[in-house]
Amino acid sequence: MRYGRYQFISRLESEAILPYYKGSTFRGVFGIALKKVVCALRRQECYECLLKEKCVYAFVFETSDSINLPKGSRIASPPHPFVIEPPLTTKTQFLKGAPFDFNLLLFGEINNSLPYFIYAFDQMGRIGVGKRINGKRGQFALKKVILNGKVIYTDVSQKLNVDKSLSVLSLSEPRDYPENNFRLKITLETPLRIKFENRLKADLPFHALVRAMLRRISSLYNVYGDGEPPLDYRGLVKKAHTIDIIESNITWFDWQRYSSRQEKSMLMGGMLGSITFEGDIGEYMPLIDFCSEVHIGKQTSFGLGKFKAEILK
Repeated sequence: MRYGRYQFISRLESEAILPYYKGSTFRGVFGIALKKVVCALRRQECYECLLKEKCVYAFVFETSDSINLPKGSRIASPPHPFVIEPPLTTKTQFLKGAPFDFNLLLFGEINNSLPYFIYAFDQMGRIGVGKRINGKRGQFALKKVILNGKVIYTDVSQKLNVDKSLSVLSLSEPRDYPENNFRLKITLETPLRIKFENRLKADLPFHALVRAMLRRISSLYNVYGDGEPPLDYRGLVKKAHTIDIIESNITWFDWQRYSSRQEKSMLMGGMLGSITFEGDIGEYMPLIDFCSEVHIGKQTSFGLGKFKAEILK
């Protein structure tokens, strides 16, 4: 699967007040900016627009209406081809001139549309984010974009210089470990929302983590990769029940977001914290390595479901 992790280096042009978790704010304003940049028939609803099959906005935000899944697909709906990773700081007040950096992940051929994303984020900075201060939202200036440690765009040159041979993200082969059993610490860096038996979970047994990873991998491979990956889904889930929890510091975090589409505030929630597992985890490491790059769970495009993994000695 073609994969790009782009770092957007920005600076605040005015004071800003942002929520504790900034992902939904970023995604909402980005959607407004991208539609402003690419939409040719602005009075037309996306689902009935003649241009939707060729429109970057429709592909990014109205993904279910723009992608036809193959018959017999095991996924219910296609995942969005992007993830916005907002600043992870819990600060809510920012001064003019402060750095304001964030990441954008793109999956598949949408990487070819990177100029639209860069221009949309530039416009997003002009629109502003967060609460109004003296009638204006916090504005920022996009200074440069970095890919794989290389600067590919600056506000001075306003030219894009990117190698078209992007990184490819795929499942690695299981590694050999000195011992079959070891401890693995998972730290949830942004809220994780996963469902099991049609309910949001407030705890994270290993089998629930594995189910979430398998769903994410299957959906991304089917839509943006080379089709269904050769994984023993039932076997991996069954064996996951044998992995023990050694320590859990998982807590539930609630916040509100405003949906412009539904014109109302919505209560959101997800798991935060860390959890340590012990057992025969080696064969799950390719899943963990892959998913630590692409996020898991619900609302990943908001930046939810970001985690890091650490093998403990």
